[in-house]
Amino acid sequence: MRLTTLFATAAAAALIVCPVLAVAQGGGATPPADATPPAAAPPAAPALPTIPKVTGGATIYATLKDSGQFTMLVKMLDSTSLPAYLQSYPNFTFFAPTDAAINALPADLLAKLTAKNDTAANQLQQILAYHLITVAVDSSKIRGAKGPVATAEKSNVLLDGSNPADLKVNDADIIQSDIRTTNGGIIQVIDKVLIPPDSPYAPAAAPAPAAAPEPAPADTAPPPAATH
Repeated sequence: MRLTTLFATAAAAALIVCPVLAVAQGGGATPPADATPPAAAPPAAPALPTIPKVTGGATIYATLKDSGQFTMLVKMLDSTSLPAYLQSYPNFTFFAPTDAAINALPADLLAKLTAKNDTAANQLQQILAYHLITVAVDSSKIRGAKGPVATAEKSNVLLDGSNPADLKVNDADIIQSDIRTTNGGIIQVIDKVLIPPDSPYAPAAAPAPAAAPEPAPADTAPPPAATH
């Protein structure tokens, strides 16, 4: 994968889309006195997973490696060409899945992604590039807004801040936001691995459908005898 061209394309797309998120969260005009009262506040979000507080370092890659909270992610990154970009380019945003998030992948999928062969390495690089936005996107651009943003993998992720207490990217919760690095990078810690929709591994990563309820057993008792 030629990531230099990919990053340039993704950066242009992200710069177009990010202002849309910023506009969506801007304040509107004061409503008239007879306006309909605002809807009730959304219910409190369930408690999210937590990890020890991560402090920003020199770069995104250095922060992930030095924190000790992303050992599996760093190992995966090291099997791709992404660390060089995460250390050299400023003002990127990386959605970093925790070790628990990576371990929650189906076992066979995790084994394929960590296998030592070219096919797995290419797919792993595609998946990790899907976690990368080539502009800085902090929580202030997400909160109160909802919209797609292009990634370095070229597919969009959906940033959703419609519930300010539970910021999301696709179906993953952002459990620690705005870890800033010295060179302007931002890490958003997430509780699920993001799989691009065009990845051959997307179906394997999808949650299993809920089992249909078992039908009630038929009443096999004979009908009562008729009375005269």
